[in-house]
Amino acid sequence: VQLQASGGGLVQAGGSLRLSCAASGRIFSINDMGWYRQAPGKQRELVAGITRGGSTNYPDSVKGRFTISRDNAKNTVYLQMNSLKPEDTAVYSCNADIRVHPGGSWYPYWGQGTLVTVSS
Repeated sequence: VQLQASGGGLVQAGGSLRLSCAASGRIFSINDMGWYRQAPGKQRELVAGITRGGSTNYPDSVKGRFTISRDNAKNTVYLQMNSLKPEDTAVYSCNADIRVHPGGSWYPYWGQGTLVTVSS
């Protein structure tokens, strides 16, 4: 199983970016998916989570600016980031709880990080 993230880059404050993360390989089912970020010298934090049914959660720091969505048919999760601030600069990573065969356990898989840099 692999998670491939894309969409990071450099953007000015107030701008927007959209991240994508596609899961591939031997996948039976995907449960919760999410995006995390880690800034230099800081701990990794959850920025958006989404259940298989579409329920979402966000920390106050991004609520109203970030939107997570998923396409279950494509095993893909997205993160639309608007009104970006310099403090949003970080490496963003996607995560998914995946079951590789019926009756198996759920395991967390991680994509490679994608760097988002917001200039002031």
